[in-house]
Amino acid sequence: MPAQYQVTGSSAAAISASIEAGVRRGDWSSGDPLPPIRLLADHLRVSPATVAKAYQELRQRGIVESVGRQGTRIRARPAVAGSRSALRLPVPAGALDLSAGDPDTRLLPALGRHLRAVSEEVGPPLGYAAAGAMPELIDAARPRLAADGVPVDDAAITVTNGTLDAIERLLTAHLRPGDSVAVEDPGWANLLDLLAALGLAAVPVAVDDEGPLPERLAAALAAGVGAAVITTRAQNPTGAAVSAERAVALRAVLARSPDVLLIEDDHAAELAGVPLHCLCGVTSAWAFVRSASKPFGPDLRIAVLAGDEATIARVVGRMRIGAGWVSTVLQRLLLRLWRDVEATARITAAGADYDRRRRALREALTARGVRARGATGINIWIDVPDETRAVATLRDAGYAVAPGSLFRIDAPPGVRLTVSPLDDDAIEGLADRVAAAARPGAVPAPSR
Repeated sequence: MPAQYQVTGSSAAAISASIEAGVRRGDWSSGDPLPPIRLLADHLRVSPATVAKAYQELRQRGIVESVGRQGTRIRARPAVAGSRSALRLPVPAGALDLSAGDPDTRLLPALGRHLRAVSEEVGPPLGYAAAGAMPELIDAARPRLAADGVPVDDAAITVTNGTLDAIERLLTAHLRPGDSVAVEDPGWANLLDLLAALGLAAVPVAVDDEGPLPERLAAALAAGVGAAVITTRAQNPTGAAVSAERAVALRAVLARSPDVLLIEDDHAAELAGVPLHCLCGVTSAWAFVRSASKPFGPDLRIAVLAGDEATIARVVGRMRIGAGWVSTVLQRLLLRLWRDVEATARITAAGADYDRRRRALREALTARGVRARGATGINIWIDVPDETRAVATLRDAGYAVAPGSLFRIDAPPGVRLTVSPLDDDAIEGLADRVAAAARPGAVPAPSR
């Protein structure tokens, strides 16, 4: 029996619960279309308005999405976990996984001795009243941020459990379901999923290698967005970095909308390899987020969050009645890593390694007539006319890549490749395969 006819219920709440249960069980897969409203209404003997309301509830919870005339479908990563749900795309056995967006674990600094040192210096266990952002960490963070032009003199600083945790807290502190947020297009897939789960509308802002296009950001602000999220360097998935000239233009645009919350994402931090051209400070509400996960490892779930006093006070206050605080064990670990000369040198070397691999792959693709973007960071974005064909062709050749549909709203099709698992001797062979996948009708190059 088709999945659509396993839907039950006589009310909008019951219908949406039935579909959500099907997603949890795995009856529905990512991208599966929901039945047309009238067809399902006839099957369930309810009004079309009842089914439409059920679909709306599922959209507001980030489980389904509208695709224009194509109707409604299950999101690529619905905001509900089930027995078959996964954190990443499935990778065929034996394939080289270039889809994940993770840093190269071979280049991460070793944490063992620092963890041992932290365990020795922690002292008596902390109680609830004593927990929070460690003053020593905040004192160390302030000059690090100031050196990159973040306006911290009059700012408040705290810590969160990573970048996405910070962004979620910022958005829920300032916005309500139904509000809209300006986001990069293509942009961070996790952010798009988060907005859907929060019931917020994503307003796309096109990007080039120098960051968001000022005229597109101006249009989004004019449309009444309540917040804008901008990645300053190593933008995911395109690798864009805001240039000095572009920063001037974007700050001028933002200054005309002083009530908008500006969230600046510097997730690559020490790995970025290019100067930071900060945008914060021109709106009354702003926040700058710098994560430790890319340079020090994804399992180090901690980010430094700086912003205007009112915005940070809202985040801290909400944390106190929710998650509470970021573990002081993690805070002490990050502080030790910041102070460790060997760890700093290792991260600098890792950044240079990523730059070399990324440039080499871009040059190899350019030599084959393939347009690839990736000025900074660990990802490369490749324009393709047909994402499904490109992903399937590369999968058959032994490479798993991420389809651009995860990252884009109105942007043209593409695929994202992460260079972290890519060794130097594999670049030319990969470029051959990508060139074949990116050109309709092209004959794949022989294996090397």
